[in-house]
Amino acid sequence: MSSSKNEVGLPPVGMENSSISNLKLIDNVLGLPIESGMSMSHWLGTVRNNPLLDLRSSEKLPASAEVVIIGSGISGALTALNLLESRTPPNSIVMLEARELCSGATGRNAGHCKPDLWRGFTEYAKRFGNDQALKILANEKETREALVKFIEDNKIQCEVWNGKTMDVMMDNTVVEKAAETMKAFKAAGGDASFIDVILNPAEAEDISRVKGAKAVYASPASTLHPWKLVEFVIKRCLRLGLNVQTLTPVTSISGSNNKWIIHTDRGDIRTSTVIHNTNAYAGYLLPETKKSITPIPHMCNLVYPPSSHSGSKGLSNSYAVIYTEGLFSINPRSTSDGAILFGGVQPAQDALESFVKEKAERQYDDRLKDFQPITECVKTLGGNVFDWDKPPKPGFAVRYDRSWSGIIGLSSDEVPFVGAVPGKAGQWMSCGHNGHGMARIFTCSRGLAKLVQGSSWVETGLPECFQVTRERLNGQAFRPSKL
Repeated sequence: MSSSKNEVGLPPVGMENSSISNLKLIDNVLGLPIESGMSMSHWLGTVRNNPLLDLRSSEKLPASAEVVIIGSGISGALTALNLLESRTPPNSIVMLEARELCSGATGRNAGHCKPDLWRGFTEYAKRFGNDQALKILANEKETREALVKFIEDNKIQCEVWNGKTMDVMMDNTVVEKAAETMKAFKAAGGDASFIDVILNPAEAEDISRVKGAKAVYASPASTLHPWKLVEFVIKRCLRLGLNVQTLTPVTSISGSNNKWIIHTDRGDIRTSTVIHNTNAYAGYLLPETKKSITPIPHMCNLVYPPSSHSGSKGLSNSYAVIYTEGLFSINPRSTSDGAILFGGVQPAQDALESFVKEKAERQYDDRLKDFQPITECVKTLGGNVFDWDKPPKPGFAVRYDRSWSGIIGLSSDEVPFVGAVPGKAGQWMSCGHNGHGMARIFTCSRGLAKLVQGSSWVETGLPECFQVTRERLNGQAFRPSKL
């Protein structure tokens, strides 16, 4: 990006910008013992007294298990549940977590289950063809509906909100691209009946409450407290026999087909089945994924809105506010505390990526907090589109409270890797969810459990382009195989 002021009035983000001067300070903070573990997300900060955080189901690490799951986020939890509730559940499952329960991406995201129901069609079609593109989008719709049903059927107290999310187009370039994508989506047979389209700028601004909106596309989405969802799933799994071992990093895996030894600093576990639910961290134990899954930190900002956007005036929808230069994902938490979470690929993401490139280990480091270039983007957005810079009259002024980092697993072709690890019989994976896992994992975990138990790919119901292949791991284009 250019270091000069951009078209949308966001601050410059070149390295010469004074807002970057805090990088050295941030780097020093990362070295302090108090920051040695991880930054504190909103979700993790609200469950500090929960005994599941440091749960160890048994004092000693089991010497063996039929299945070992590595990772305790939503992917690992749902994979365990699907296996345990199947008609032929494994005799034993041990879940290993390097740190606290659900302290990776699931415990650090913006709490949005925002399925892409149309907007990604053009790019997916270029990469995979129309049929696969439609399947990807249909899968996201199915994932969100299945997740909502699961929460409602089980009355899970995870602060869920269900409603319309608004994709707010903020400049003519994104308006034109959206129109072209919607036209292509419909022409290919896509169902747009559940998408509300507002192309009149005055109406778009009025309905969205986003000043400067040029168009709005509204569609079903959900927000929730993801850690509390995982808590429910893990508790259900524990009743079915799951053994959870937190604070137990896996250092390596040795052995051969269906005879694997999981090595930890607390001892070894022998197993015939290893399931990698490590997402961005996959490359540590699966070096074959390093070409295809790239870890990169993203930031999430917590903002307490002013009185103009609180109480009865609170935002009642979630958002993607989209500029040519970047996208802000906004979760107002309207069914719970009313705090607003900002995530997304923001215009200052390049500054963060430049910072990360200075030291390779920063790719996996989620200790980073309060990264000023991105926080400044959030502040500018709040002032420009919500008028939060205006003095309250009278009331509570906006508070840009804090931010934290989470590690996203960017997949080389923008879809996850689900299935058997090639050449390692008995090892499986669901990783590389591209910062979009909440809209994919519910069905991916269900499908992975079926594969582990002998089902064919067709029986998973997942798009074929999600399947792990040697070619995809090597960064080559997807090619349909005989499934």
